[in-house]
Amino acid sequence: MTQVLDSLLRVTGAYRFYENRLTWQVEDGPIPSHIGIILDGNRRWAQDRRYAVDVGHAQGADVVEKLLDWCHDLGIKSITLYVLSTENLHRTVEEVQELFRLIEERLTNLLEDDRIYRYRVRVKGIGKFDLLPQSLLSILREVEQKTAAYDGHFLNIAIAYGGRAEITDVVRSIAEDVKSGTLAPEAISEETIAGRLYTSHLPNPEPELIIRTSGEERMSGFLLWQGAYSELIFMDVYWPAFRKIDLLRAIRTYQKRKRRMGR
Repeated sequence: MTQVLDSLLRVTGAYRFYENRLTWQVEDGPIPSHIGIILDGNRRWAQDRRYAVDVGHAQGADVVEKLLDWCHDLGIKSITLYVLSTENLHRTVEEVQELFRLIEERLTNLLEDDRIYRYRVRVKGIGKFDLLPQSLLSILREVEQKTAAYDGHFLNIAIAYGGRAEITDVVRSIAEDVKSGTLAPEAISEETIAGRLYTSHLPNPEPELIIRTSGEERMSGFLLWQGAYSELIFMDVYWPAFRKIDLLRAIRTYQKRKRRMGR
């Protein structure tokens, strides 16, 4: 049904009207301050069109750049993007190298992107950086350094990220403090753990909404601790085909849910 509606919108030229209508609808409800997005479906989008896989990844990166404006317009303060998982690193050497090259290219573009400075976006990478090539890590650190003082918006880029690896790092950190005598075991609390997670710098580390594209319905290790009470929305659209109306639809669905937080 959604695909039929989308085709009709394109044929009739009514897309802009529909986008505006959705915008008016969601602006009357609560807007999540932090959203997480699992960017899935680049390869399948390309394969369906008989393109090289690289084309799908590049198109997906283009959508990320549009997403910055969409979230700013809606007043979404923080975005965490699942760009590359630790499991993705087991793909072919050629694909992983191309992904590294593309991420490095887009991070370089961020340094000269006026929106980063105009919107005062703090950019931060989260993940196992010892798995990244030095050139990519260097440009990531440069972007982080230049935006470190910003607090208008927060853009978190999960690269070589895994939720289990993140929690393991926290456990290791706590164990070292207990071993050294600087932290008593009985003093360990949920706040102790939350304060050591990769997202602890955020004003709201726990996303109210997590979106996964491509039709897959699983978390794949994304923000396992932070997303315990996130609203999950799985969308049957590949990431390179994701549009503003898809984001608006997800927020509209989020607004219809009652968030009891286990109470």
